[in-house]
Amino acid sequence: MSWPILFFILVGALSIATAVGVVSSRQPIHSALFLLVNFITLAIMYVSLEAQFLAAVQVIIYAGGIVILILFVIMLMGSEDVPVDRIDSSWASIAALGLGMLMAATLLYSFMADFLFQAEPNTLAGGAPYAIGMTLFTRYILAIEMVAILLLVALIGALLLARGPRTGPKTGAELHAEEEEADAAGTTIPYVDDETTVMAAAE
Repeated sequence: MSWPILFFILVGALSIATAVGVVSSRQPIHSALFLLVNFITLAIMYVSLEAQFLAAVQVIIYAGGIVILILFVIMLMGSEDVPVDRIDSSWASIAALGLGMLMAATLLYSFMADFLFQAEPNTLAGGAPYAIGMTLFTRYILAIEMVAILLLVALIGALLLARGPRTGPKTGAELHAEEEEADAAGTTIPYVDDETTVMAAAE
């Protein structure tokens, strides 16, 4: 076995191990660090496949941008435990079995395609920005637009999750409702002026 193949196998094993660490770690910070190492191993694999442009994109965008964004989200939202509703174990088993069969079918098809359809490798086209851009924005333009919409929805969802309760000034309708409740109870409500807060209560 040659050294390049052995190096590729070792990097691939490290990539799989870090991917398992991302989904199995209990601490979000540890998952983010595992994800960073996973992105770096993928960049190394791209370099070994003579796709230097993809390796640079992997490091700049994913390792340098996405992971930093995830760390900012973890710091802003915190890492405390959130209670979640457990799903039915039977449905989870069926979903896991279906996903496993889909992955097995995809791997089988990829292995069969390598033997049935022998394609000549094109190293220059695989690493050239022009060829990648033309392929993405002509043949896969629909997938690019769908990913853009998905990222927009994820951004809006993150903003809604990070937004705390409103603590600004109350509206006129809210103040009027509080005044009516206070009058009905025979008490006065606290009010806020420009400098001090005056608390008054009925005797």
